Amino acid sequence: MKAHIQQLLEQAIVSLQTQNIIPEDIQLRIAIDRTKDKSHGDFANNLALMLAKPAKKNPRALAELIVANIPQSDLVTKMEIAGPGFINFFINPNYLEKQIDSAFSDPKLNIENSKNPQIIVVDYSSPNLAKEMHVGHLRSSVIGDAVARTLEFQGHHLIRQNHVGDWGTQFGMLLAYMEELRAKNEPIENNLSNLEIFYRAAKGRFDESEDFATRARNLVVELQGGNKACLKLWAEFNEISLSHCQKTYDRLGVSLTREDVRGESTYNKDLAVVVADLDKKGLLRESQGAKCVFLDNFKNKDGQPLPVIIQKKDGGFLYATSDLAAMRYRQNKLNADRVLYFVDARQGLHFQQVFEVARLAGFVKETTSLEHMPFGTVMGEDGRPFKTRSGTVAKLADLLTEAELRAYELVKDKNKEMDEQTLRQIASVVGIASVKYADLSKNRTSDYTFSFDSMLSFEGNTAPYLLYAYTRVASIFNKGDITMDSVTADISLTEEKEIDLASKLIQFSEVINSVAKQGMPHFLCAYLFELAGLFSSFYEACPILNAATERQKQSRLKLSALTAKTLKQGLSLLGINTLERM
Repeated sequence: MKAHIQQLLEQAIVSLQTQNIIPEDIQLRIAIDRTKDKSHGDFANNLALMLAKPAKKNPRALAELIVANIPQSDLVTKMEIAGPGFINFFINPNYLEKQIDSAFSDPKLNIENSKNPQIIVVDYSSPNLAKEMHVGHLRSSVIGDAVARTLEFQGHHLIRQNHVGDWGTQFGMLLAYMEELRAKNEPIENNLSNLEIFYRAAKGRFDESEDFATRARNLVVELQGGNKACLKLWAEFNEISLSHCQKTYDRLGVSLTREDVRGESTYNKDLAVVVADLDKKGLLRESQGAKCVFLDNFKNKDGQPLPVIIQKKDGGFLYATSDLAAMRYRQNKLNADRVLYFVDARQGLHFQQVFEVARLAGFVKETTSLEHMPFGTVMGEDGRPFKTRSGTVAKLADLLTEAELRAYELVKDKNKEMDEQTLRQIASVVGIASVKYADLSKNRTSDYTFSFDSMLSFEGNTAPYLLYAYTRVASIFNKGDITMDSVTADISLTEEKEIDLASKLIQFSEVINSVAKQGMPHFLCAYLFELAGLFSSFYEACPILNAATERQKQSRLKLSALTAKTLKQGLSLLGINTLERM
């Protein structure tokens, strides 16, 4: 609908330009906004205010000229000029009815496939394999997954990439400890059942024994040199560590699989080639023994260019080197049109620099979009980065377990007669959904406070509220012994609350586009929350099963069914399952 109004305004501008009322060289972006007060119409535009100065006319007088030159449209019943020159558009209810009927019969709810589908690489989660996944991995995993699902729903070709940290100096320490355990005939699998304990034990040996530390450093060199025994130990560690990650992904409802893993080690053989190619391009300079690229766009406080270190003095490589190798792979092998990096906001400077180096080196095409999608920190209720009561970083698996236990108590209290198996199943969905939704509903660029009490509340913009909203719609059909797909009557919108709900339902496509374009799942969360609220108002004001006429009943059932389908589809794009009862 916004696009249609934009076209009407564009045609009016062309008409006014041919009349020499508006200069021909005017170029501007026409913004269409939804009104908050329906008495002011459905959409509003400030075009007359923007063009008043170049047209040398009073904004309100110009608004009248624009309205007079807008072509006739069956979709717009009337236009009004408000205030200093805003143009308000009132949409024909018949248009809403047709849109609702169309969305109801479309498996994708009128979400069209992109006319220009892209190959989009989404880099997300990316834990270090030295430890178990912790709360710090939550945001990258769930936000990246929601955006990936949304882009896929639009018809883009999605390539998920889990750039795990499976290479580096810490692996020498871990391999040395694995070696010691083998010498004592202790099974490694048992010791690796808790990666945090294993890592701390290896670090303890590294700190207390110089011989162990020397052996660990030597193992790093041997590993990087391709020593078969080291690679075998390293592969065993990675296999067990990755299985820990996959269990968490499966439990969390994140769509990453083992096939999506492409860790730092994958690019090890290409790192020296990256350095050589940068050197051939004349981009490398030596600084204190290290090989660096200096970028004029990035300067220190003294105005000197900041170095992007590509290779250290001792010959070692850095994150920048492997990221450059990954960018080249994603361009040359995966043919990416767009690459999204869901990584902590603190890495912002790093990505700005490596993106520029990649372009200067020709590792990616000018047309390829490289986008860092930063996110803030998960905070505790004390205002500091979230930790356990003991002061350690909270393991993600432990958080999910606690969420499920709290949800179990909550659901059990509301359903005292429910059988244990059903209680556990519902608690699992509610608990996991609550953790994910609490994160996804916040602007990803902001920090947010982790609070079980808030996220498990049935009031406000929470997962339990939305899950209950869905079950509330489903209960109408269960009570009437009707299936949602059996409703065939055409929509007829006569009441204000019906029109309000219908107007929100047809905004689904706009919201999906915004999430896909900006990588902001909280747009979708806010939409679903508003939709649930409007359905509640509609439910209270408009009898459904006891409607005055059969036609009215069928129409309202269709409106209810489309609400349920939209809630379910929206939550699915967020990676959240729905329930038929709570």
